[in-house]
Amino acid sequence: MTGIVFGLIPALGASRSDLNVTLKESGLRSGSGVRQNKARSILVVTETALALVLLMGAALLIRTFSELRGVNPGFDTHNILTMEMSLAGSRFEKTAGVDQLVREAQRRVGSLPGVVAIAETCCLPLQGGLGLPFIVEGRPLTEGTAHGNGAWKPVSAGYFDVFKIPLVRGRVFTERDDGNSAGVVLISQGLAKEFWPNSDPVGQRIAIGKGVGPEFEEPPREIIGIVGDTRDQGLDNKPNPTMYVPVAQLKDGVTKLNNGFIPASWVIRASVEPFSLSREIQEELRVASGGLPVANIRSMAQVRGESTASSDFNLMLLVIFAGLALLLAAIGIYGLMAYSVQQRTQEIGIRMALGASAHDVRAMVVKQGMVTALAGVLIGLAAALGLTRLMASLLYNVTPRDPLAMTSVALLLVGVALAATYVPARRASRVDPIVSLRYE
Repeated sequence: MTGIVFGLIPALGASRSDLNVTLKESGLRSGSGVRQNKARSILVVTETALALVLLMGAALLIRTFSELRGVNPGFDTHNILTMEMSLAGSRFEKTAGVDQLVREAQRRVGSLPGVVAIAETCCLPLQGGLGLPFIVEGRPLTEGTAHGNGAWKPVSAGYFDVFKIPLVRGRVFTERDDGNSAGVVLISQGLAKEFWPNSDPVGQRIAIGKGVGPEFEEPPREIIGIVGDTRDQGLDNKPNPTMYVPVAQLKDGVTKLNNGFIPASWVIRASVEPFSLSREIQEELRVASGGLPVANIRSMAQVRGESTASSDFNLMLLVIFAGLALLLAAIGIYGLMAYSVQQRTQEIGIRMALGASAHDVRAMVVKQGMVTALAGVLIGLAAALGLTRLMASLLYNVTPRDPLAMTSVALLLVGVALAATYVPARRASRVDPIVSLRYE
């Protein structure tokens, strides 16, 4: 279709040629610049404008890519190995069975040379989790059935050591926080600031999950500490207010529910390259669990990379398309100016015979080419201002009208246009007036 449409344009133009003009060769050759090639000029302007729009989109995603790489997730991903295990079987329908597995795994894996810490959780950072409502004990309810909602994450002792999540105040979980001790909970710094802006929540009690279902009905838990915020919903989302509870203190109904839908995640911090310990860790976990295999073995750096995979893919596509558009625009500008120079060879020869210097000729051709290119740039900027608003959901910490991206893209396109124009301009400046005046 493209070949037919754009093949018809010159064909129709040729079929409508004026015979009188055609026979007058001088009329054909002189003054056949951009003004007499409007169709070609319009195509070049369009190419340039489209190239700028695509380059603008790519530049915005590159800025987003850079911003995401600079985000602090709230935890350390270095030298952490993750693996999943489906806790199938009646043994793990009770919290006591899971707690026994966790303790045995910590003893076995923790004794391996190179292992610094190991923990178990339902959900890895950056991969979401479950949210539950909570009620602050002793605080009246002004509206609704809860004071607030927060992400809810069961973790074992050692979780905060594995990810190096800082303790702001209070203490973290220990092995003594089991099913026989009073219920405890850790909250994130964001949750503490939101619901206790002028007081210290450590020592207060909250009831989690009330009204969600009988599995979650439990006595209030004491807040024993505040930990740093983490971005569990992805690097491009703000940290969620989070509540951490010990795996060993879950109700049996919650444990059975979790194990029926969510595989347990093991996280191991190593002092060496984590994959070098993968085989030994898998074997110890298999023995501790009574033969259960592990799957989906990844480093935490891979998990972080997967969390931005969609943005990376969008960036790659736009960079490819923008690069092709830039190449086509450069070819179009070069082709237009080369053709114009060829058609104006006789005119250029006359100008040089009358005293025009090579510099004057180069400047004339470059000016002609840059007028076309700048027209495309201006149209492209106007189009980009309207179209990039559609990309707002793909951007992070970057506005669709980012001045740095717009300036960089415009300068890049102008530079490419200048280079594409300069080559035929240089060729025009080398025209021999004697030869050109004999041109037929």
